[in-house]
This record gives sequence, structure tokens and C-alpha cells, in this order.
Amino acid sequence: MQEKSKVIFGNEISNKAYKNAVKSKKKYIRKFGDDTNKDYPVRVEKNRYIGDSLGVCNILVGDLNQNAHYDGDHPQDALEFDTEKGIIVGNIRMGFGHYRISMAMASAAKSMGYTPYWMDLNSYGETTCTKVIGAQNDLYSLGSRMSKNPIFNKLVWEPMNYEGFRALTYNSSDQKNAELMAPVYRNVPKEIPVIGTHVWPAQAAIHAGMKYVVNAIPDNWPMALHFAEGSVHTVQCRNAYMGYRICNGMNKKQVCNPMPADSLVYTGHYIDHELVSNIESDCQARMNRKEKKKPMRFLLTIGGAGAQKEIFAAIIKHLLPMIKQKKAVLYVNVGDYKNVWDDLLKEIPEMAAVSKEHFDNWSDTEQFCEAALNEETEIEGIHGFWHKNIFEAVYATNLLMRSADVLVTKPSELAFYPVPKLFIKRVGKHEMWGAIHSAEVGDGTLECRDIPHTIQMIDLFMEDENLLKDMCNSIIENKKSGLYDGAYKVVELAMGLKNK
Repeated sequence: MQEKSKVIFGNEISNKAYKNAVKSKKKYIRKFGDDTNKDYPVRVEKNRYIGDSLGVCNILVGDLNQNAHYDGDHPQDALEFDTEKGIIVGNIRMGFGHYRISMAMASAAKSMGYTPYWMDLNSYGETTCTKVIGAQNDLYSLGSRMSKNPIFNKLVWEPMNYEGFRALTYNSSDQKNAELMAPVYRNVPKEIPVIGTHVWPAQAAIHAGMKYVVNAIPDNWPMALHFAEGSVHTVQCRNAYMGYRICNGMNKKQVCNPMPADSLVYTGHYIDHELVSNIESDCQARMNRKEKKKPMRFLLTIGGAGAQKEIFAAIIKHLLPMIKQKKAVLYVNVGDYKNVWDDLLKEIPEMAAVSKEHFDNWSDTEQFCEAALNEETEIEGIHGFWHKNIFEAVYATNLLMRSADVLVTKPSELAFYPVPKLFIKRVGKHEMWGAIHSAEVGDGTLECRDIPHTIQMIDLFMEDENLLKDMCNSIIENKKSGLYDGAYKVVELAMGLKNK
């Protein structure tokens, strides 16, 4: 079998690029060791945070006592792998995006009668796999924070995220490094299908001999970064399909050999069953609130890198008078970064008087979200959400989304969600295509690349009678065409590989 770092979909990699890939792997071995021959024990247990809502079980690898989730003084009972109905969602924590897509896959799988297994390759602390991913994640987070500097952003960050990750040579190095991630799959039943919501879990699964692997590509800017040859690749947009199929621009101006037809599938957007199944009622509720001139509800999702904190601070300052007049409501989810909320309070002290904190209390968050869906419930002020646990931190946005009128976000993975969206400035040039796609399908704005244009769009949502209604109607029409059915189709494809 041809080594995956030397030839990628029939495209030969230069000796120089291949040597660099080998060097990269050796560098990580020197730093973190090589556990290729390590026989890590594996354990399955119910996920204590989203196990009930999404039917998710965790796959633990390595030091089971250290990784196990304890209930009081006792670990949860170990479960058996379901080799008939089980499906693995392989992911990493790199920001919230890949976790969110993973939750969509798990939600769809549960709704279809399958058992979703959560396999976070960034959670197995003693393994070389997790150490390598952690090191790269730290670098990405640093770059994200530094992107606030316009010179660094223009000369380094945007070119890397747009052209650097696009190159086949980048995939060559990634494939070499992913060989170090394969051992975590050693004792996982090979016949259970794997859905990778980041390329590394998909690449590692292929290297480890998992038989049925689907690589759910998150971005619609075609980049070789996302290739896991040997898996079936899925994309959310048709323009991404064409770019990936011909490996567009991935070897500079040279025409590349295309991906085989059976290696790439367009599915539509990866969205949770709970959101897709309630699109009509949620959109109707938004239009009803607008018609009755009830306060418009804005949902702000803020990551921990702080790259866009000043934009959110400007939005809050602008909306505060309208919040006090009960013309607007703010949901602010800071994920698992309480420092972001604290910083906002310091910068905008007058927030405190109109804010209610829903902090690290999941039942309170669920009750608030449930009550907010009732059209008779009057919501006012600012509601801040922070949860220490990553699952709750991410899933809170999903629950809040249903009763929100407008989601304010950068154009990353949330660009594909069926809720009216206001797009603030991207973090990485590849993200701009999320806003372009959303504007084309009618469920989001153009990317607002500075604060004045962001404020202009806030005012337009508040004052215009048709903007929100038009987006809601587009979302309802998009659902009819199957645009938001991507997660179901990915699960169906993964199980289909096994049953073929």
C-alpha cells in the first residue's frame, strides 16, 4: 500500500516535502515519545453530561482511573461496545467547533436508533496522540489570539489559514504525525464505523485499521488539511464539493489528479436532530415576537481566545439602552471561560444591574431554555451563561439557539445552523466562505468586518420589519430541500459502509 505521506489521491509529494513530514514526526517523538507498541486499555461508560440528552457514551483510553468520570466516590459502571448499533464520533477539542459538529452527529445517530460513542483524541493525557494534538492546539490558540494584531493577521494568520492549510504538502506532514495517534484505536472494535469531525481522528482511524471511516469536513473552503485518504469525505456545501473533487489550488498552479468519486459526498449542513425537527415552530415563534414587537433576543457566543471580545463589548454597549427599554434581550454564552464574562463586567459595569448569571448550574440553564420556548414567557435583560464542563459549555448554545431571534457569531461552524445569523469578523480567512454561503442561502448576513458595520446590522435587525422574517422563511424553505439534513446523511453513510 502506498504511504499516505508520499502520494495523496494520486498526487506525488516531492522528496523534500516528504522528508519534512518525516522530520515533523521525529520531532514529536523526541518531545513526547513513541507509544506505537503500547497496548492501552479501553473502557466505555455513559457520558454524565450529555449521556441522557444525546445518548452518548465515552470511550476512555489509557489510565482508566484517571480518565473515568466519577459519581461521588465511585466510577461509573463500564459498558460493553455495541458492535451492531454502535457508531464512533471521533473528535478533538480545538475551540468549540469540532465538539459542536460531534454533538450534531451524536444527536442524529441517537434519533436514528444508533448508539453514539464519543472518542475525544485530545483527552487521553498519557498518550503521545493527546500530547501531539495538545501541542498543535496550543499553537492554534496562540495564533488566534495574536490575530488581533493586524500586521500578524495579514502577514501570517490569514495566509496560513487560507493558503498554507490548502497545500497537499501540509496534508503530507499531518498524515505522518497522525501515525502517532493510531495507538488509541488499538483495542476499539474495528468493525464499528467512525465519523471523524476533525481530520486527525479520521486519519488516525485509517492508520489503525478501522474498517469504516467517514471524514466529516467542517470548512467549505477546500483545503488539503482535511484529507484522510481511505475514508469517505463529506462536505456541507456544493461549491466545496467541486473544490475538493479537483483538489483546487492544492499544488499551486499545477493541475492535480482529482479525488475518486466514491471518496467525496455532499450531505448538506451538519445539524442536531433537536434543531432540525423544530425549525418550523422556532422560526414561527421568532416571526410572532417580531410582529408583536416583543424584545428581540440576541445570542452572543464568545470563545476563550478573546480575539473578538472588543466586538462583543461594542455590541453590548450599543444594545444596553434598548435592553433597559425592554426592546432587546441578550443571551451571552462564554462557554467555559468565566474570565471573558468577568472582563466584560469590568469594561461595562452597568451590565451588572440588568444581568442574571446562569453559572455552572445545568438544570438552571435547561429550565431557562425550556421556559424561553414558551411564547407566553417574558424574557428581559442580559442572561450570562458559563459552565465549567466542556459538554455543557458547548451544548448551552444549542439550547439557547432555539429561543433566540438572532445568533451573533463569527462565520465558522455556526454559519451552517438554522437560525438567523449576524456574522462578525472572521478569525482566519477560510471562515469568510461560511458567511458567503449563509448569505446565499438566505439564513445569515454578510460578514461585518468592523464594529461600525456590525452595529449597522444590529440596528437593521431591530428596525427593519422584513429582515428577520425573510431569514426565517428561507430557513423553512431550506429545510424542505434537505439543506440541514447533513448529520443524518453522514450517519447513514457511515452505517451504510458497514452494511454494504
